Amino acid sequence: MRSCWHWRNHQPKHEGGACRADAEVLLNAAGRHLLAGLCGVEEGVLARALPSWGQEDAKLPAEEGGVPAAAWRIGSTVAGPVAFGCRLCAAGRTGTAVQVVRYAPRWERVCVRHGRWLLDADADADQPLDHLNVRHIPEVAAAQRRWTGVARQAVRAGAEPGRVFALAYAVVARWWDQAYGWERETIWPRRLHLVAGGDAGGELERWRIVGRDAVVFPEVVAVADALLDPGMAELVWVDSGAGRPRALPADGMFCRRLGERVGRAWLGPLVATDHGGPLIAWMGAVIRKRRGAGGPPGYADDPWWVRREHQPVTMAGRLRVLGKEKRAPGSGRMWRAAVPPEQRAQISSLVDGAQEQLIQLRGAQTGSSADVSQHLLRILSHSADLIEKALQHTVVAAVNAGVPPQDVVRWAKLPPGPLADALKAYQDAGDG
Repeated sequence: MRSCWHWRNHQPKHEGGACRADAEVLLNAAGRHLLAGLCGVEEGVLARALPSWGQEDAKLPAEEGGVPAAAWRIGSTVAGPVAFGCRLCAAGRTGTAVQVVRYAPRWERVCVRHGRWLLDADADADQPLDHLNVRHIPEVAAAQRRWTGVARQAVRAGAEPGRVFALAYAVVARWWDQAYGWERETIWPRRLHLVAGGDAGGELERWRIVGRDAVVFPEVVAVADALLDPGMAELVWVDSGAGRPRALPADGMFCRRLGERVGRAWLGPLVATDHGGPLIAWMGAVIRKRRGAGGPPGYADDPWWVRREHQPVTMAGRLRVLGKEKRAPGSGRMWRAAVPPEQRAQISSLVDGAQEQLIQLRGAQTGSSADVSQHLLRILSHSADLIEKALQHTVVAAVNAGVPPQDVVRWAKLPPGPLADALKAYQDAGDG
């Protein structure tokens, strides 16, 4: 049938040469008319059934002398995220066991009937799965049902539901990247092993990439619900000092309550001290709005705006990095690709802060011996704290980037303590 159309380009392929599962076709007016005639379906019906129907493209001029023309595109650039469809549902409707794809945002990825999480279709060249089994994780399907109410709440609040979800997804994906250092985290490891068929085993890092969206989905919906709650915004305002501005405290009521709403009462202080992420950006926008201190309307004052550096790396992107690391271990370029840019920026900021503090020690010190000593010790102590935080962030980044934990501990010369214990727990999980 393809010979019926004049093709303006070739079918999109992955780097290895395999055709992409998420490839889409755009047709000009004559091409759409031809397709409607071939399948015996009215164009109006096809327009309702096919999201790409009627999409215009520069490669397809409206008038080409009535010649049916077509152009290939990547689906996500046409009508949004593309996921695999449920093979069992497709087989029941068509009587044929065949792989299908569909446009589906992340809040519509659960096939409740068959207990399946439908994976992104843009990563099909890097991993063979089109779904994960979530039948034994009922909270995932429950979160999808819950999202319907959260979306209605967003509309009532004057927010676009998709943007609310995107912010919550960015917040929780950032937590996911940090969870290696959370000794008290037990929920996500349990779910991850379940979606991996019982045990992630030696493929822990790959399963962390493939299973992330399914595993964290209940928390994403819970965070979206919390951020839409006016009472939670009021807690942010109180934590900021309301009319008397102050730095957000590590034991603030908002972060403590947020941890409770995602089933982790211990999470609050960790969230509150995670500066530079999407959650802090949301809190800042809420505070500026209450104080009336924002500038002209724009992205900076939009609480639902997710900056590019805060947007989670896709499964396809992470799988590509993982594959390159395995082919070229120890490459510094792979390290930069594997460590999120905001994490690299945070490490650099901590080191720069310590350097700035130490430079102050070179200046002349005046006053009594006790005052000068106290001042010097405070600077040294603060610098040491910054260096220690930089060390911790670098250690976690190195482990997440695939460096063996035992090498990280040896290189960092870590003394016995919580950080070394956390890395050992990670190693044990990977060996198990």
